[in-house]
Amino acid sequence: MPALLLALWPLFALIVGGYLLRRRDLLGEGFWPGAERLNYFILFPALLFHSLAGAPQGNPALPRLAAATLLGLGLAWAALLLGRRRHGWPAARFGALAQGLLRFNTYLGLAAIGNLFGPPGLALAALMLALLVPTVNLLSVWALTAERGVGARTLLPTLRNPLILACLAGTLVNLTGLALPAGSERLLSLLAAASLPLGLLCVGAALQPRELDGELPTLGWNCALRLLAMPLLAWAVARLLALPPLESSVLVLFFALPTAPTAYVLTRQLGGDGHLMAGLITLQTLLAAASLPLVLTLLP
Repeated sequence: MPALLLALWPLFALIVGGYLLRRRDLLGEGFWPGAERLNYFILFPALLFHSLAGAPQGNPALPRLAAATLLGLGLAWAALLLGRRRHGWPAARFGALAQGLLRFNTYLGLAAIGNLFGPPGLALAALMLALLVPTVNLLSVWALTAERGVGARTLLPTLRNPLILACLAGTLVNLTGLALPAGSERLLSLLAAASLPLGLLCVGAALQPRELDGELPTLGWNCALRLLAMPLLAWAVARLLALPPLESSVLVLFFALPTAPTAYVLTRQLGGDGHLMAGLITLQTLLAAASLPLVLTLLP
C-alpha cells in the first residue's frame, strides 16, 4: 500500500493543482479550453501513436487480454441494457449513466500505469486503448441517441476522433513495420511526455463540485459500480482467462478508473443530462483517490 500511494499521490496532486489554478484564475479562463484542445488533438494522440507503434507483438497473452477487455465491457453493457429496460431511463439519462460506468479517465490511467509498471505497462495499456477507445465511444453515442437512432451525423464525429485515428495509425505502423522519419521518435516522445501532466491539470480544472447537489442516490450507486464493481469484474475475468500478472494488473486498473471528463462534452453535444454527467465526473474523480489504492491491493 505505501508503494501504491507513493505512485499515485503525485497524480492526484496535479488534479488538485489544476482545480486550484482554475478557481483562483491564475492562468486566465481562456487558458484551459486551449490546453484541452492542444492535449486532445496533438499531445495525447502522439502518446497513443508512440506507444502503439513501438508495442511488442510477440506477447502470447495479448489475445487473452483483448478477449478479457471486450468480455468485461460486454458484460457491463448488458447490465446497463437490463437496467434501462427495468427502469425505463430516457436516452438523456441512460447516456450519462452508461458513460459513468463504461468510460475511463485515460490521462489518469496511463499516468498511473507508467508510474507503476513503466514502458511495458504503457505498451499494454496502449493496446487496450486501441480496443476500448472506439468501442466505448460508439456505445456512448448509441446510449445518448437510443431514442433517435444512430446515423451518419452522430457517427462521423466519433470516427474522426483523434484518439481513434491515433490508435489506428499506431497499430498500422506496428503491424507493417514502417520506418518513421529520422528524429520523429524523439519528437513523439517529447510530445507524449507533455501530455499526461497537462491532461491531469485539465482534469482538475474541469471538476464541478456544485454539480453534486441533487441526484445523490444515483451518483452513489453509479460511482460504486464504476470504482468497485467494475474492477472486481475485471479481476474475475482475468482469473477466468488466466492472464499473466502484468496483463491482469493493467486490465484491473483500467476498469477501476473514474469516468472521463470528455464525457461531459459528448453528453452536451448529443442532448444528454449534463448536470448528472458533471456530477458523476466530479464525484468519481474525487472518490478515486481512495478507491484506486484499495482496488490495486487486488493486483498480483
